[in-house]
Amino acid sequence: METTEAVSETRSVAVTRVAPAQLEAVWRALMAPTGAQALLGVGGQLGNKGESWRAEDGTYGITRSFHPKEQIRFSWHASEGAPATLVDLRMRAVDEGTELRIVHGNLPEDADLEALRSRWEATLENLIAAA
Repeated sequence: METTEAVSETRSVAVTRVAPAQLEAVWRALMAPTGAQALLGVGGQLGNKGESWRAEDGTYGITRSFHPKEQIRFSWHASEGAPATLVDLRMRAVDEGTELRIVHGNLPEDADLEALRSRWEATLENLIAAA
């Protein structure tokens, strides 16, 4: 099942996928270095609430919420000095496996919604492949 939506009124992008793997396997994949880098970018490392992260592509932020096997929320700056946006990844067990949903919100007017949608689609596909 694939769901993708770009909502320009609220300046957010939402992407949902279902992984054909159990929640535990998806969470393990996300906590591995390759899973964290799929989410944050090469060099990015997931941390506990309040911990900062930085990827080699210049994106960076701070973990705002960390609930194992449920949710990770982090601020996301597209580049140095860029405004803070918010990325929320939620996961839950479903009959088919694990539903993953990323919502990237608080996007500025000049944000490229299509590029961000593509980024988060690739992120979820990479996580699913790793699980």
